[in-house]
Amino acid sequence: MKIIRNGSQPSAYGPAAWFTGTVRIDSPFQSAEPARVAGAFVTFEPGARSAWHTHPLGQTLIVTAGTGWTQCDGEPVVEIRAGDIIWCPPGHKHWHGATPTTAMTHIAIQEALDGKVVEWMEKVTDEEYLAGPAPEQIN
Repeated sequence: MKIIRNGSQPSAYGPAAWFTGTVRIDSPFQSAEPARVAGAFVTFEPGARSAWHTHPLGQTLIVTAGTGWTQCDGEPVVEIRAGDIIWCPPGHKHWHGATPTTAMTHIAIQEALDGKVVEWMEKVTDEEYLAGPAPEQIN
């Protein structure tokens, strides 16, 4: 058994190539083979978001604090809140992040395929992001 103690790993900032705005990544973990699971707590400050990306075996997000937005390519932006669980299927192009006014933290969990958990793509434009969710997409 391996225990990663809270506070035993330094926080890291999300790389500018993959994120817009201030994003903090805490307690990253990756299981040793034959297990394939990896994840982390990710905090997006207001206005921060990921770039478009996919996961070869999908991704589960568990929102633990705040309010955020997420979008799958070709679908509307949807508001997500603390307590929500989001499943993004394998290969679905998507992004997620905070709202313009509220921070959001989630636990991100994904599995590796041939050692890879994510395929990063282009950044979400300000126009795409600021379109926000339609009223019917807000919980």
